[in-house]
Amino acid sequence: MSTNPSEVSIFTRRESDARSYCRGFDAVFTSAQGSEMTSSDGRRYIDFLAGCSSLNYGHNDPDLKDALIAHIQADGVAHGLDMHTDAKAEFITAFEEHILTPRGMSHKLMFTGPTGANAVEAAMKIARKATGRSNIVAFTNGFHGVTQGALAATGNSYHRGGAGTTLNGVTRMPYDGYFAGCGDTADFLEAMLNDRSSGLDAPAAIILETVQGEGGLNVASRPWLQRIAELAKKAGALLIIDDVQAGCGRTGTFFSFDDMGISPDIVTLAKSISGFGLPMGLVLVKPEYDVMGPAEHNGTFRGNNHAFVTARAALEKFWASDEFQLDISRRAQLVEDGLQTIADLVPCAQLKGRSMMRGVDVGSGALAGDICARAFQRGLIIETSGPEDEVIKILAPLTTPDETLKAGLDILIGAAQDVANTHKTAAE
Repeated sequence: MSTNPSEVSIFTRRESDARSYCRGFDAVFTSAQGSEMTSSDGRRYIDFLAGCSSLNYGHNDPDLKDALIAHIQADGVAHGLDMHTDAKAEFITAFEEHILTPRGMSHKLMFTGPTGANAVEAAMKIARKATGRSNIVAFTNGFHGVTQGALAATGNSYHRGGAGTTLNGVTRMPYDGYFAGCGDTADFLEAMLNDRSSGLDAPAAIILETVQGEGGLNVASRPWLQRIAELAKKAGALLIIDDVQAGCGRTGTFFSFDDMGISPDIVTLAKSISGFGLPMGLVLVKPEYDVMGPAEHNGTFRGNNHAFVTARAALEKFWASDEFQLDISRRAQLVEDGLQTIADLVPCAQLKGRSMMRGVDVGSGALAGDICARAFQRGLIIETSGPEDEVIKILAPLTTPDETLKAGLDILIGAAQDVANTHKTAAE
């Protein structure tokens, strides 16, 4: 790497070993614009990570930046707990107009602490209080955060091991397609719910991601989601859709469950809801389940007015018409074509995910890691996911220009070719 060792020594000397992404991207980044980041040595990198889908509209979108600067220069409220502010009112109004009303959603907005995990914690608490039950059904390979309650619903053993204690209150069920070629896993859940001797306690909620981001880009089908929604209703359980990573346009529509024929009782959002990478957690809850008392689930930073400002600007810019959504669909095809080229290079590789939440399973975490490392050397920031990190995952900003998207895909294809040739030579 061209990074000056003296620049990174402060991180290795003083930052906790819990640091993660910087281990794979050994550079000091100093600026970012659109779909590119620049390091301290002036090198430009194409960003196919986008803050792990926290920057769906790219780095420093000029319109969102202008709105934020104007708010700051006018001495707008920066931090207001959950007091009424003009910035919050304008965000709620825009969210109602552009997101909720067109979908016929009556959900109320609950502002939580500023992370997706905190939104999940709140959602689980709401479900438990609303139903009087404690058990929650979650799914294999699900990822819902690493705070204690959310971690109980997370499947990954590495993250679960970090808890240092027993994780309770969740029953794990097989996700759609978990038993390859062995029928519908919704049948298994139905049987468990209906059998009074199954040992499955009546659930307060069923929580799931329609596309499992960290779990390997596994996609739930429309029929399966509808079955799960029906089972939840029949069992008296709330349906929670975790849209922290898959929402805000990442899967082609604002919500990942749009056009799926389901109506979640609770939806969790974070990551790109602020539109600018600013911390913001949000829970959408149907009015009849809005049961938390004043400050019963609170957080000092649930009033991030800077995030309200940029979130409102993002809704008005990108979601006031269908134009942006159509553009996502077009770019998604470019991504699919590039990934198919990689899949053709690697025996038994398969495409995963949908829309702009896509990847390719190359069957080995070591192979996927080698490809991503080689890609970074060539100027592309990209990560892996899956139980064994075997999936190369593309989370490029949804606004990435075609030429930049193609350039990033070319880098990735070239890296895959190099690694495939290296492995082939070694095998010979």
